[in-house]
Amino acid sequence: MIEFILNNKTIKTSNNAGMTLLDFVRYEQRLTGTKIGCREGDCGACTVLVGTLSQDNTIDYQSITSCLSPLGNAHGKHIVTIEGTNLPKELTVAQSALKENHASQCGFCTPGFVVSLTGFALSENELNSENALNSISGNICRCTGYKSIEKAVDEICNKLGSVNSRKSLQTLIDNEFIPQYFSEIPERLKQLKVKNNAQTGITYVSGGTDLYVQKADSLIENNVNLITNNNALKGIKIEGNTCIIGAGKTVSDIWNHKELNTFFPKLRTHLKLVSSEQIRNMASIGGNFVNASPIGDMTIFFLALNSNISIINQNKNERTLLLNEFYKSYKTFDLKDDELIKDILFELPSKHTKFNFEKVSKRTHLDIASVNSAISFSLEDETIQNAHVAIGGVAAIPKYLFETSAFLNGKGLNTQLILDSNEILQNEIYPISDVRGSSDYKRLLARQLFFAHFIELFPEQFKLTDFVQ
Repeated sequence: MIEFILNNKTIKTSNNAGMTLLDFVRYEQRLTGTKIGCREGDCGACTVLVGTLSQDNTIDYQSITSCLSPLGNAHGKHIVTIEGTNLPKELTVAQSALKENHASQCGFCTPGFVVSLTGFALSENELNSENALNSISGNICRCTGYKSIEKAVDEICNKLGSVNSRKSLQTLIDNEFIPQYFSEIPERLKQLKVKNNAQTGITYVSGGTDLYVQKADSLIENNVNLITNNNALKGIKIEGNTCIIGAGKTVSDIWNHKELNTFFPKLRTHLKLVSSEQIRNMASIGGNFVNASPIGDMTIFFLALNSNISIINQNKNERTLLLNEFYKSYKTFDLKDDELIKDILFELPSKHTKFNFEKVSKRTHLDIASVNSAISFSLEDETIQNAHVAIGGVAAIPKYLFETSAFLNGKGLNTQLILDSNEILQNEIYPISDVRGSSDYKRLLARQLFFAHFIELFPEQFKLTDFVQ
């Protein structure tokens, strides 16, 4: 039995846990304000909020795309659709701002925008327009009315600013950002019977952001093994100079981790290039690895950190291997049917470590890369040590560049070294022509992103003109 609160209604259902939350909301509950658009997590028309009860009895709300989320992942949570944001008689602040700024034309995408902006109001993010716009990076307006949406966002931020110093669930209720019933949800969630909800099935599903794009019909009709709430896969620990991240952690979990942001000062800048906020809230790191896409952003990120992965089977036996040894060929990797990736382990940066991530895609947000790349190395006395370079979109697997990394090690950092290293890199990759670009174009991108690492890390030492031949 799956139990959760849908808007202001307690739900108990025996529907298949693999059914999408979108279909349950629309067809079982007749809440048709949540729209069906792409069914691939790209358009944001199906956005809902998921509220999770924390240990201090507060609720953390995050936006997700319900078209890719299995119904079973709603167990024990508060799900909010556009209907659940409504006040009895008046428009909410988000609804009113979109209306008054004429930010709704055909109106199809508007419910998703309202839900995402309501989630922003409920979040702990700094209340500024940049963060508000980031919250709707996964919502696509089809009617070219985006400037009006930006004006509405500014209005929402201004009104949030007036309650910022005393913001709480009740102040948001009092100021008409959310309806009154939200105040009762923490206690109601505590009363739900959320234990003993084990799932059976041969297919493991975490966030579902990739699997439900590939084979939604099969997952909807068959039993699935949901692991998104498996606490054994959810921790982030720092032990000495080693960081251990549970494979079930999402990109947003890493984004919000304060200590990791101190070790990686540009972490959020890098992660902002990964899909959209809704997908970052859902997508697990382990899922990105086993997706095995040659252009998986987080795979490239962690390859450059020379990460290890811990793998566990159903008998609780564990083994560890380097992530750069995990991939064998296209969509083929070293993982048996009864095994899961449990943890990702990597050495934290020191004061001498340099790290950078770059990505080129057809649009900034919510797109897969044509080519992406990451690099890390230590620099002492102008000499490179412990170099690790990874690149995606140029081979059948996420590519760790063994030869390029080895060539960099022990050498002094200068323009000629970077130029010579690019020659090694070009011999180590083998891109193919596809919808993301021709083979020649990808080679050009690989070169430019490799140069970009050093320009970004050493802006006073290197400029693009240094590498024009």
